[in-house]
Amino acid sequence: MSLRIALITGASRGIGAAIARRLAKDGFDVAINDLPTQTPALESLREEIVSQGRRAYIHTTDVAEASEVKNMVDSTLKTLGGLDVMVANAGIGSLLTPLTECSEDAWDKVMRINARGVFLCYKYAAQAMIAQGRGGRLIGASSLAGKQGSGYSSIYCASKFAVRGLTQSAAQELAKHGITVNAYAPGIIDTTIFDAFSPEEGVGADVLNELVKKTPVGRLGKPHEIASLVSYLASQESAFMTGQTISINGGLFFD
Repeated sequence: MSLRIALITGASRGIGAAIARRLAKDGFDVAINDLPTQTPALESLREEIVSQGRRAYIHTTDVAEASEVKNMVDSTLKTLGGLDVMVANAGIGSLLTPLTECSEDAWDKVMRINARGVFLCYKYAAQAMIAQGRGGRLIGASSLAGKQGSGYSSIYCASKFAVRGLTQSAAQELAKHGITVNAYAPGIIDTTIFDAFSPEEGVGADVLNELVKKTPVGRLGKPHEIASLVSYLASQESAFMTGQTISINGGLFFD
């Protein structure tokens, strides 16, 4: 099996952009996705990847819309000639809110992107990979919050636990097609997503500092450190690993 074409959602910045850069460095041609509002950042990333000798294709899509995800996969097949690795990275945070005060709208918004979005990416990428008949890799974005629940984060935790269950189930179904399904579970990573949890001035920084203090390695993780794991999961060397959600959290929580 030759793995050579990857599609990364939520790739305009942070972990997604780092994954796209790393997979291009590994020799993949890449399709990079985000919302239309992130087009300038995607164009800059595409130019960077092309300058390194790889092909890069932009597709702006709402990953929670089935027709758009199917079109994104179909366009990748047509433009790049196939699909070997789907990285369902797109996700959003949620405000730190007591369960008794969580709104139904907040639940729907977070679950729509973090859980439904990964489901749709897995579904349509798997269909394409099965049709190709050369196997592949499905890789999803879970979280430390998908392994250890925490107060005031009920909705976000539920969405990331959902990715773990989906990953385990899909792995059992798709192994016979040579498709592995794994997820990565970041801890506290130096990106802007943490702002969504505590946007008030000073609050986010205070919470972040407390979490760093509890982390044995004593620092934030970096996006490229997540990308390094995804690089392995996308490689030939990971062929005997499936159904796993792997923590990268500086020791903040031990499986």
